[in-house]
Amino acid sequence: MEWKSKLIQEHGQSRIAVYFEKNREDIDRFKKLTDARWSAAKGLWHLPDTAKNREQFKVGEIGLSADGKIQLEKFKQWLFSKRYSTNTIKTYGEALKSFLIFYRQKSTTDINNEDVIIYTNEYLLKNKLSASYQNQVVNAIKLYFTTIQDKKIELEKIHRPKRSRVLPNVLSKEEVKAILEAHSNIKHKMMLSLIYSCGLRSGELLALKPIHIDSKRNIVLLKNAKGQKDRITPLSFKILEMLRAYFKEYRPKVYLFEGQKAEVPYDARSLQLILKQALKKTNITKPVTLHWLRHSYATHLLESGTDLRYIQELLGHASSKTTEIYTHVSTKSIQQIKSPFDDL
Repeated sequence: MEWKSKLIQEHGQSRIAVYFEKNREDIDRFKKLTDARWSAAKGLWHLPDTAKNREQFKVGEIGLSADGKIQLEKFKQWLFSKRYSTNTIKTYGEALKSFLIFYRQKSTTDINNEDVIIYTNEYLLKNKLSASYQNQVVNAIKLYFTTIQDKKIELEKIHRPKRSRVLPNVLSKEEVKAILEAHSNIKHKMMLSLIYSCGLRSGELLALKPIHIDSKRNIVLLKNAKGQKDRITPLSFKILEMLRAYFKEYRPKVYLFEGQKAEVPYDARSLQLILKQALKKTNITKPVTLHWLRHSYATHLLESGTDLRYIQELLGHASSKTTEIYTHVSTKSIQQIKSPFDDL
């Protein structure tokens, strides 16, 4: 199916109009999409204006006004000049684009606090977008107006969702051991082991270079980690021995873990596949991700008596509140509580 699309207003709601060759097969396929409708008055098919539908039907810059395109580019350039990460620039840029498309008929200089509230209610909430995405959008809008427009957006007047407390997923030490020992390939075993033993994010692991391993001080140096902050983490003696064996066999040139091509970092999707294969070998059916190993590292440190302040430093958390979440998943104290059921 080949189509063209644009944003329209239908009964006061933002919708995506989709234009395509009117044949029975394509019409039947389109009608199966969620909330697909035909407008007899406009003579077109349309769908809910959701982030998923915008991506699928390529609704993007076409919906921006000329002013909106200029403002979005200015915002991205400002973020770039301030050395925001690529991911942050993309996330904030997409968030602001969604907002500017919604108000494409209005000059950005005329947008005020009330408009942000209307957008939150009429677009974010009506389309049931997540609370985390709502917060990202509000943060992007606030940053844009304070930097590019030099206009203050009063966040306390904007409806922001209450943050839900989602506990991190943690594996037992026995489960971690089984996962780390599942692979016989030393490279695969080494990557998973280093993530757990140092509490690394997957991106931090793949960015490591041999020069970042300080065997004399028994530390790993993490350069330009999340938030553009360097940090160090202790290196286990057992891990150091494994690294020496790995290095002797693979002789990496630029990155500690390289792909099939020399001097190119290992592929992130291939790393995820390594974990998936390990889970299959161990018959662990939990939906484990690489980040679970980092959560498990932090929780196991806490349960072994490591001070929360040190854990915060090791994980690279800017706020202690982020690290405190692990106190809610540590079972060391909870397991000592006797259930009243035992006294019945």
